[in-house]
Order: sequence, then structure tokens, then C-alpha cells
Amino acid sequence: MGARKASRDTDRRIGRRALLIGGAAAALGTVVLARDELGRLWWRLPGVEKPRKEGEVDYAGARWVAASEANWRRADRPDDYGVDMVVVHVTQGSHDSAVKAFQDPGHRAAAHYIVRKDGRVTQMIRELDVAYHAGNRDYNERSVGIEHEGFVDRPEDFTDEMYQASARLTARICARYDIPVDREHIVGHVEVPGTDHTDPGEHWDWKRYMKLVREARAELA
Repeated sequence: MGARKASRDTDRRIGRRALLIGGAAAALGTVVLARDELGRLWWRLPGVEKPRKEGEVDYAGARWVAASEANWRRADRPDDYGVDMVVVHVTQGSHDSAVKAFQDPGHRAAAHYIVRKDGRVTQMIRELDVAYHAGNRDYNERSVGIEHEGFVDRPEDFTDEMYQASARLTARICARYDIPVDREHIVGHVEVPGTDHTDPGEHWDWKRYMKLVREARAELA
């Protein structure tokens, strides 16, 4: 979340997949969509919901706690929005205070994951969906957001257990979406264009973190 409360994804625009369906419906008399495309789009039709299993997580070992639906947008990533980035945040508070904020519909922001100081991982939004975490619509649509318990001005909050657990989580996300393990694709909230946030701050050890991510990613190869 950073030094200031995160801003919401202000544009709840219809995704590319929904627009494709609208265009297809208007042209049914002359255009026939490919069968595989229809298979991916059927759930976007009015009255149809893509199947979701309650409490399901994308990262093995994560604990599921649902964020308020006001703090994210339903999607079908990476089919409608390609995922090519991980954004690193710091909560500016405790794990529990971040969970409470992300469950509050008035907060208007939330990340996919929170990593505690002891290395435990909480997932609050499915990776399928667009979380309002970066304060930038494009970055929200193309990234997975990971919060880390603590404060930007307290390096002691960034424990060994946190670095290692977060690195394993980021490595798994990079493997799932074929994201390069480099600083162009794994960024801090402060690096998001247009943001007024400072996290993860000067005490976040990027050299150490990236080394751990690369090692964890190599183990998945």
C-alpha cells in the first residue's frame, strides 16, 4: 500500500473479451467465430458466470481470505489481459490491518497477496482477476500485486522468512505466466507511472530479493 492509501482502479471498463462478444453478436449474420474462441468467451455472455471454486488459491500453501468485491474487478486473465509483471508493495501496517483494509469496500484497493513477517502467505484475490493495487489501470490489468507486512522505514520488518517466501511466490507467478525474472518485470509500487507511493522503500534489498527469485525460479525449471 505504501506511504499513502492506494488509489482504486478508476475505470471499470469492459474487457477486450466482452467487447469481442458484443461485436460478434452484432455480426452473427455474416461472421462465425472459431469454436475455440467461443469456448473461451461463453462465460462472458449475459447471465453466465465462469465457474469459480470458493476458497481456491493459486499458490499452494496460501491461506484464502476474500477481499471486498469493491476492491477488484472480475476478469479471465491471462486470456483477456496478459500478465507480465509483479508489483512489490509494503503494507505500512500489520498483516491483520491490511486484511481488514482489503475487506473494506470503502478502501477501494487491494492486492492479490500479503506476505507476513513469518513467511505465511495470504491470498485475497484470484490471479484471474484485476486487483486495484497499483493506482494505474494498465499496471493493474497486467500485474500481480504482492504486499509485505511492515513499514518502509523499518528494515527489521523485512525478515529472512519474508524474503524467502515472497521470492518463492514471485518465482511461481513468473513461471506460470512466463514472466522474465528481471527488474523490468518485477517492480516496486514506487516505480509504477503516476503513483504517489514510496514502497517498498530504500530498505527493501532488491539485490538479495532478485537473487532469491532467480534461485527459486531455477528450481521450477
